[in-house]
Amino acid sequence: MPSQPDPIQIPEDEIEFDFIRASGPGGQNVNKVATAVQLRFNIRASSTLPDEVKERLIQLAGQKVTDEGVLILEAKRYRTQEQNRTDALRRLNELIQQALLIAKTRKPTQPTITARAARRTSKQHRSQLKRWRRYIPEDWE
Repeated sequence: MPSQPDPIQIPEDEIEFDFIRASGPGGQNVNKVATAVQLRFNIRASSTLPDEVKERLIQLAGQKVTDEGVLILEAKRYRTQEQNRTDALRRLNELIQQALLIAKTRKPTQPTITARAARRTSKQHRSQLKRWRRYIPEDWE
């Protein structure tokens, strides 16, 4: 298991918030109050993230990243603007923490001699069963 990386603090001026109306339940309030939060973070222009972390973050975020490298997260789980803002920041932080982890490279392995022998034996057994089931007219006369 890889060790936990040092947390990175993203400056507030690199994160942009837009407050929009949320869809879904909320009664009359849903049409009046902009409680949903749209967080924008320009990954490529960030001065705090190393280049390899930026690339892993873009890969992790997938369709949430625009062609220009801007990560857009929408938070509309809660009914208050402040809770949604906190939720968006928490999700951004989780994505960055995942991008900081370097995946272990897979070492190709080979089956053991015993495993190879067991596989061969089971194949031979299956083959023998099928041979016994085969219909050969000369044997029936």
